[in-house]
Amino acid sequence: MASVASSPISFAAASFFKIKSFPLSPRFFPIRTLRCSLSSDPLEFDISFAPPKPTLPSTPVQQLYIPWIVRGEDGKLNLQSQPPARLIHALADATTQNPKKKEIPKKKKPPTTSSSSSSASPTSPATRSEPKLSKAARRFYNERFKEPPQRLSKVLAAAGVASRRTSEELVFDGKVTVNGVLCKVPQTRVDPTRDIIYVNGNRIPKKLPPKVYLALNKPKGFICSSGEKETKSVISLFDEWLSSWDKRNPGIPKPRLFTVGRLDVGTTGLLVVTNDGDFAQKLSHPSSSLPKEYITTVVGDVHKRNLVAISEGTMVEGVLCVPDSVELMPKQHDIPRARLRIVVHEGRNHEVRELVKHAGLEVYSLKRVRIGGFRLPSDLGLGKHVELKQSELKALGWKN
Repeated sequence: MASVASSPISFAAASFFKIKSFPLSPRFFPIRTLRCSLSSDPLEFDISFAPPKPTLPSTPVQQLYIPWIVRGEDGKLNLQSQPPARLIHALADATTQNPKKKEIPKKKKPPTTSSSSSSASPTSPATRSEPKLSKAARRFYNERFKEPPQRLSKVLAAAGVASRRTSEELVFDGKVTVNGVLCKVPQTRVDPTRDIIYVNGNRIPKKLPPKVYLALNKPKGFICSSGEKETKSVISLFDEWLSSWDKRNPGIPKPRLFTVGRLDVGTTGLLVVTNDGDFAQKLSHPSSSLPKEYITTVVGDVHKRNLVAISEGTMVEGVLCVPDSVELMPKQHDIPRARLRIVVHEGRNHEVRELVKHAGLEVYSLKRVRIGGFRLPSDLGLGKHVELKQSELKALGWKN
């Protein structure tokens, strides 16, 4: 039964595996007819391939031939492989007469990677230009984004009404109204451009004076006080400058000037004058530690023990004050007295005079020549002033 059942299967398989040859692509060779059956022995298979195509001999690469048709001396056209000699001479002459300018290689920008572009801020100036805004947008920006409201006493002082302390007293006394309402709190936040402020019946202007910074060469005999009753105040030295303020700045109120720190009546030299209270507070505060250089002319001879005594310091206002440096300056022909260069950083009242007195010396004259990194100009006469630039303000340790 097994042989009977297997006979139809073997017949079907034998008929199925009768494979005819099919044409293939030119890169392949045709395979001869393959006949097999399930009962065939492996040794009965006859597999063979067509012989490979013979390799053609490679032709040597020849140099490209460019024909030149040249008219000879006899007037006939000739064919030659080289350019004519006169053409070569003409090209050489043109090269020597018109040399090419050396091209400067352009610097290639470094390729920007995706990580650097993604990490860069979208608002950085290197990747984004300033937008062009319309007049309406600029007007909206100017109206909406202004300085925050300030304390009432500070606004009064900036407007030139009085000092900040006196302005606080005016508020406490009930002499200030804001938008028609009596105000007795100096810390009240106001905006002079929007709020209506009256002091003793006089309205404060909406525009406040700009910040001014002046360097004065203080003469002897003037006191550092801004009081109106003082006739020999250093502020009186700016009367001429203030009188022409309206011509230079029409519609803007005059600034109220005051000194940054103080100098004795008999002390001359560098004195900073401003209307910026924050600036004055920072420079005059002991925490600023700004060095101040003084030139002291003394009576009598100066010995080493005097310099040692000054460098050791002395008690001033209950605090031990030690100078940063003490130096005996060389003598000059027009100044017969000895001079000392003393640098301090605390700036207490009569500090330099007390140091010299503690050393057993007497001060003949005292002049301040430097504050921080700003030195008194040598060509600035006594009683004259000069406006400070931004670089000079930075030398004083001030950053707007």
